[in-house]
Amino acid sequence: MMVKQHMLFTLYSICGIVLKDILPVSVAATKNKVRGTQGQFPIVQNITVTEGGIVNLTCRVENNDNNSLQWSNPAQQTLFFGDKKALRDNRIELVRATSQELTISISEVTLGDEGLYTCSLFTMPVKTAKAYVTILGVPKKPEINGFTKPAMEGDLITLTCVTSGSKPAAEVRWFRNEKEIKGAKEVNASGRTFTVKSSLRLQVDRNDDGVAYTCKVDHVALTATPQQTTEVLEVHYAPRVEIKHSLTIPQEGQYLKLECVSKGNPSPDPVLWTKDGGELPDLDRMIVEGRELTFTSLNKTDNGTYRCEATNHLGTNHAEYVLFVYDPNALEQRGPDHALIGGVVAVVVFVTLCLIIVLGRYLARHKGTYLTNEAKGADDAPDADTAIINADGNHAHAEEKKEYFI
Repeated sequence: MMVKQHMLFTLYSICGIVLKDILPVSVAATKNKVRGTQGQFPIVQNITVTEGGIVNLTCRVENNDNNSLQWSNPAQQTLFFGDKKALRDNRIELVRATSQELTISISEVTLGDEGLYTCSLFTMPVKTAKAYVTILGVPKKPEINGFTKPAMEGDLITLTCVTSGSKPAAEVRWFRNEKEIKGAKEVNASGRTFTVKSSLRLQVDRNDDGVAYTCKVDHVALTATPQQTTEVLEVHYAPRVEIKHSLTIPQEGQYLKLECVSKGNPSPDPVLWTKDGGELPDLDRMIVEGRELTFTSLNKTDNGTYRCEATNHLGTNHAEYVLFVYDPNALEQRGPDHALIGGVVAVVVFVTLCLIIVLGRYLARHKGTYLTNEAKGADDAPDADTAIINADGNHAHAEEKKEYFI
């Protein structure tokens, strides 16, 4: 039916031209008609639109003597002939139809709508102009695969980010928290669109626990914000322990708090406090609350080695603190630290002796060399003094050639 309608429109246009030619008109009028139509050409523009959007196709002609305009799709099917719709497609609508313009719209465009669209001006001969419509494929939200929670410290894992449906191929970027890192990219064509995959190969450790790995997709069709997906890693690892204390020099009667700082995943709760390899003494002034060991009033009987131990299913770790409680009166009475001063003096004396020994050996070596050079012909002498005594012509005056350094 549509083909027949198109043929009728075409025949109507041709018959109209023939009838005008056979009517009794003046030769001068006919020449002016031909001269006017020779300069008429339709004007169109190429269009780029995102999949699912609307395409507005506009065809204009500057001077038109009531000749019909027509839009055809890439399959050469007539969409509109003037203001008459020729193709049954609810997405296609007439926007404007005059003797100088024909504008139509195509809504909810798909990738199949891409191609060359033709505007025809039915003069003799028919003049055409072609507009290329480019449809951008919108990439789907990326998915991150390859990670099963939780991972164990030291595991080698591969995170893979996949996005499909992009046209042209999308760009995929990785971020570790806010810092961009590089992945291995792979692009595969799937019909008119592309599937893009990017992979990260990681050997995870405790520093990766709680880190957010984000995959972002950039594309010309994403005008607002890029598509992205985030995966927060969970890494299990054995505990590490350290003891923090509130006093530098513990003294009798003071308040002291020891805190057992243990880091591990799963969290190693509770921790175990011991003293000198055994249980803590049952004292009212010694309180254990969670990870903290508190002494409300220190006593010399508290002296000893305190140990904090933390355990999870991956292992056990501990830290120790040696407590020595000082007498505050003894600290006030004692003067300078004599042990420290004695140590410094001993170091100075030792360094001085070493310098004297080195200097003596240096001077002795140079003395021997000098005497040997003075005793010519005594190269085989075992030492410098023998060389001088045995030197030719110097037996009598050997003592005179000796020099001494003090």
